[in-house]
Amino acid sequence: MLASLRFYRPFSSLKLFPSLEKAILIGLTWMAVALHPVAATNPAITCRSNITANASSRTETQLRDIIDSGQLPILRWPHFPDYRSHLRRFYESSGYSLTWIRESQATAQARAIIEVLKQADSKGLNSDDYDASRWDARLQQLSDPTAAVQLDVALTVCVMRYISDLRIGRVNPRHFSFGINVERKKYDLAQFVHSRLANGDGIRAALDEIEPPFPGYKRTQAALQRYLKLSVEDDGEKLPETTKSITPGNEYAGIPRLTRLLRLLGDLPSSADMEPGSVYQGPLVQAVKNFQRRHGLSSDGVLGTQTIKQLNTPLGNRVEQLRLTLERWRWVPIEFPQPPIVVNIPEFRLRAFDKDGRVVLSTNVVVGKAYRHETPVFEEEVRYVVFRPYWNVPPGIQRSEILPAIRRDRDYVPRNNYEVITSGGNVVTSGTISDEVLQQLSSGKLAVRQKPGPGNALGLVKLMFPNEYNVYLHSTPSQQLFSSSRRDFSHGCIRVEKAAELAAWALAVNKEDWTLEKVLGAMQGTKDNVQVNLASSIPVLILYATAIVDDNGVEHFFDDIYGYDAKLEKVLAKGYPYPG
Repeated sequence: MLASLRFYRPFSSLKLFPSLEKAILIGLTWMAVALHPVAATNPAITCRSNITANASSRTETQLRDIIDSGQLPILRWPHFPDYRSHLRRFYESSGYSLTWIRESQATAQARAIIEVLKQADSKGLNSDDYDASRWDARLQQLSDPTAAVQLDVALTVCVMRYISDLRIGRVNPRHFSFGINVERKKYDLAQFVHSRLANGDGIRAALDEIEPPFPGYKRTQAALQRYLKLSVEDDGEKLPETTKSITPGNEYAGIPRLTRLLRLLGDLPSSADMEPGSVYQGPLVQAVKNFQRRHGLSSDGVLGTQTIKQLNTPLGNRVEQLRLTLERWRWVPIEFPQPPIVVNIPEFRLRAFDKDGRVVLSTNVVVGKAYRHETPVFEEEVRYVVFRPYWNVPPGIQRSEILPAIRRDRDYVPRNNYEVITSGGNVVTSGTISDEVLQQLSSGKLAVRQKPGPGNALGLVKLMFPNEYNVYLHSTPSQQLFSSSRRDFSHGCIRVEKAAELAAWALAVNKEDWTLEKVLGAMQGTKDNVQVNLASSIPVLILYATAIVDDNGVEHFFDDIYGYDAKLEKVLAKGYPYPG
């Protein structure tokens, strides 16, 4: 009511009747005293309150309009439909008032957050995704109410993106049909930003705690910083390619460049004494072996085509591999009910961990063939172990490989220790295949399985974690494959070199009486298809990382055998909003 009365004063007609004007003013003053004595003695308060009310109303309207539209043109990535509901809840909690601005100045929390966003590159992210280069100019414009509103929303969007990106990654792994679920890791962004950031202290500590807690993740971040520095220091010269492999004692024109590069990377110690000239010899050979070990190559010290290719890979590419590995680290569950088994596909390596996160078993593996039978990326739980298992041939393999072999050779089944069974598991024949049986096999009414034994494709033990991909861990009679540096030979399942040790470890976690000797006894025994259930299931993660940093802080890089790095790079290059 008082707000409306102030508009009557300017009427010019009152100037013609001073006494009437005075009487009205006296009456209005009395009413003001009756309704708000403080306002009557200080009319400026009334004016300020109305200005504030109008400003608050304008701020609320602007905030609602920006959030409803799901876009803000001043952002580098202006569209934020995936964060609109989070922003709406966040600003509802404060009555649609500015959070990060007080009296035309950014709050201490806002400035602390901006400094964190500017340093996002150190986390393997892109600081410009969070408008790093734009905040200083915006902070100079806060006297403009519209600019203040826009900065407030921009900072809220950017910090929510930053939190989400660090917590679960920028791209949902489901986008690539990976069986990894990040949903359970998600924060209530509105609540977290409101309680931990807008109204909290220790901003950097609050933001640091959202990251994966694993030592390997932190080592990868440190390696990223090192390779960022190395990529600037390196002159980028390419080693000369050669049609003939360079062995120790050969001359090679690339010796000066090779020496500089291996010293830079740390494979050649700075204290190593080098013989002058262009002969490939001495400490340089050992340095090449070190490099080969770190890049998934046979460490023979020979400068062949693949080794020179890896040596000529720009260090900027290694930086990107480390960034992509950090992205994938963020997909990994934060906690595990039991120490996990982790398989890294492009490294062809399996590791089992203890409760303190230390590696207690590390072994070579064979994974699915590139371009045809890729091993899927997913998470599951090992639930039981089977000794001397049958191999139930998957329908796809039966159609594409077994049936053509039977048509060529009707004795293929007995010759390879197979048998034909019904859908219920009853044996139809393990001998020569008749026309009738072949017809039923071709129609899918019958199936083929391989009998247990040393020649079985699964070897003598398998670890089962039921999954939609029909993939599991198992031993193999083809032990010679583990000597290859590149080991993508399977139809998708994972062949384990130290399968007996892995089974013993898994069973010992649950049953203390399962020693390696007992496991070997079950594998070499006479009882077939013996299933041992685990009292507590063991998490297993089948992951894909072309860069890892070991416990000693040494970086290792591997080929992008399935092209998954290239696919992730392509999606990230498009910017926000990323596939959720």
